[in-house]
Amino acid sequence: MYDQDTIYIIGDAKAPQSNPITKKFNQYFLGLVVDKTNGKIVDVECSATIELTVRFVQSIFIGRHISDPTLTDEINSRYFGSSQKALVVAFHDAQKKYQQITAALST
Repeated sequence: MYDQDTIYIIGDAKAPQSNPITKKFNQYFLGLVVDKTNGKIVDVECSATIELTVRFVQSIFIGRHISDPTLTDEINSRYFGSSQKALVVAFHDAQKKYQQITAALST
């Protein structure tokens, strides 16, 4: 299903205690499939309790570059779920992991 040039990265964060995501998963997870040759996000999934949320998050990320500095602003201006902050933190965690992975692969 995914090209040999893709890698899978998980970013995680704590969701608010009152959030149904916390009750179901205990954490907030953002899974990204990224083309390591160009940084393009090929697929994404998150620990959401509503499928519409997953599809909306996909619409924000798929086709964008993982290092795109405007992605955080877009999350903050478009995603108003109670897990907004957790999504941003999980994304930043995934970005950090991507940088570590690509640095290791290039040495």
